[in-house]
Amino acid sequence: MTYTLPPLNALRAFEAAARHLSFKLAAHELHVTPAAVGQQVKALEARLGVQLFERLHKQLILTAAGQAYLPGVSDGFRCIAEATSQLKPAGAVLLQLGVHASFDLRRLDLAAFREAHVEIGLRVLQPAGLHELVEGKVDLLIARNLGHHPGYRCDRVNEGSGLGDWLIAPEGTADCPEIVSFREWLRAQSVENPRANRRPRLVGGIGS
Repeated sequence: MTYTLPPLNALRAFEAAARHLSFKLAAHELHVTPAAVGQQVKALEARLGVQLFERLHKQLILTAAGQAYLPGVSDGFRCIAEATSQLKPAGAVLLQLGVHASFDLRRLDLAAFREAHVEIGLRVLQPAGLHELVEGKVDLLIARNLGHHPGYRCDRVNEGSGLGDWLIAPEGTADCPEIVSFREWLRAQSVENPRANRRPRLVGGIGS
């Protein structure tokens, strides 16, 4: 059976905006800008040929069509989330890595890490930010422009000027074996690799 579905990112934007009745709050949840949420919703409405929201001054209201659409979309995401939570990556220890929205996961070559550390079951959450790390939804985080935060160990990913990307873990768990293994693996990525200029590699860190 082939499912006819709108783009999932557009559905996520609609579902979050409909729950919050706010593009701003939906953007905070999804780690994107309010404008990006608005564009995704607008594209979804154009694709469906149906208006889902009434956009009033400083107020967002679901239309009758939006109200009818929301429960099914929410239930669909809930079912996917529950099914995903039942999956357990191979490995005796689960390591949950959060990654900020604009980071290209292809740069990490996570298959190489999994092959080198079969004892660690690696799961990735993207997008994710400090909020997910604080709440314990992820064990460590690749964050943008967050080179110092009290109570967290921060290691710079790649050389360069500016704040850039950082690997962040709570000080209390920063030395757990699975987190140390990921940090050391990232640090050991060979600069001789022809793709090294695009591949992340820890180049330094600071403790908070």
